[in-house]
Amino acid sequence: MWPPAPCDNSALEWCLTRNGGDLKTVLLGCEIQRLTTTRDHQRGPFAHICGRSLEWSPLRRERKARPSSSHRAGKVTCPLRAAATMSTRPPMRPPGSVPAVLLGFQPALALTGALCLQQNLGSSSPGKKHSKENTITINCVTFPHPDTMPEQQLLKPTEWSYCDYFWADKKDPQGNGTVAGFELLLQKQLKGKQMQKEMSEFIRERIKIEEEYAKNLAKLSQNSLAAQEEGSLGEAWAQVKKSLADEAEVHLKFSAKLHSEVEKPLMNFRENFKKDMKKCDHHIADLRKQLASRYAAVEKARKALTERQRDLEMKTQQLEIKLSNKTEEDIKKARRKSTQAGDDLMRCVDLYNQAQSKWFEEMVTTTLELERLEVERVEMIRQHLCQYTQLRHETDMFNQSTVEPVDQLLRKVDPAKDRELWVREHKTGNIRPVDMEI
Repeated sequence: MWPPAPCDNSALEWCLTRNGGDLKTVLLGCEIQRLTTTRDHQRGPFAHICGRSLEWSPLRRERKARPSSSHRAGKVTCPLRAAATMSTRPPMRPPGSVPAVLLGFQPALALTGALCLQQNLGSSSPGKKHSKENTITINCVTFPHPDTMPEQQLLKPTEWSYCDYFWADKKDPQGNGTVAGFELLLQKQLKGKQMQKEMSEFIRERIKIEEEYAKNLAKLSQNSLAAQEEGSLGEAWAQVKKSLADEAEVHLKFSAKLHSEVEKPLMNFRENFKKDMKKCDHHIADLRKQLASRYAAVEKARKALTERQRDLEMKTQQLEIKLSNKTEEDIKKARRKSTQAGDDLMRCVDLYNQAQSKWFEEMVTTTLELERLEVERVEMIRQHLCQYTQLRHETDMFNQSTVEPVDQLLRKVDPAKDRELWVREHKTGNIRPVDMEI
């Protein structure tokens, strides 16, 4: 703050008290005021990043027409917005008053103030420091800084949803690069498709075994071994051989149902799944590339702004030591270029935030869709495996039905009856021999 009117050295003490005892800040403010007379000059050569509201820009209407992309994405505001909120604007001279320190202005102290300005507005400017303290950019994606990270509410609490846990990149265990969180989800989906295919192949092998088993049972049922067994036991044995033929038929039906109701659905489920996943991968990858491009533009604009600031500072110092008669005009040009560079940086940051917001929205939508597809896949496999067990139970029931006639005949086996039947058929006489008489 400045004293209300010109005064003696006590005014300097008053300024120092109001500015926290920072002599450099006071002298710097005095120098800037001395060099500026118009309203634009009173704003200061770096007002575009130090003091003015972000609403002042060619994008003003656009910003008012839509919510900030950084807020939509749940992110922290950009470094310029952080800078704009900090009280780094040089002290302004009230109309009709002249700071007392200007009465004894010294170029050497002005140079010190300029160095202070370079320190404050260079690579370690308060706005950028504020940004570093609150956000961190990793692989072109901006996250809250872990040291000052506010508590974030999960999008789907207690559900362990994909949309909450795959925003960062993960170090590739097989190389020195990183794997995007979305790429891990795609790998999970493709792995699930592969597991589904292997399950189908497993059922196919089971079908082959059933078919081979049925073939062997049918062949065995035609065997003539023990075909000459007679009586009730012979009938039971004949039924055993017939039951093998019946069982072979049951297993053939079982294998056919396994093919139509289990193997084929598993094999044909989502035939175009890989193509769909590839399209999805390309879509998210394109958004990520666009985000990286926007981030590169931000860094380029930030570098350009730093160069313009240094150029303006150099010309300001030249004016002090009277190196050029055209320095004042050069300062005006440098100020305009610096202001334009600041606007360019703001525009690039806004475009970056828009790109990140779009990527954020597509990530949420797509990860929830992948989550739904995974649930659907698991439920589908579960249902068809339940169908397999049901068919297996039915096969056991049919097999049991083929054995029941055998059980009934075995219960009727009567060795005495078999002996009677055999004796009646094959007897040679029932007159027994007697002793010989002389």
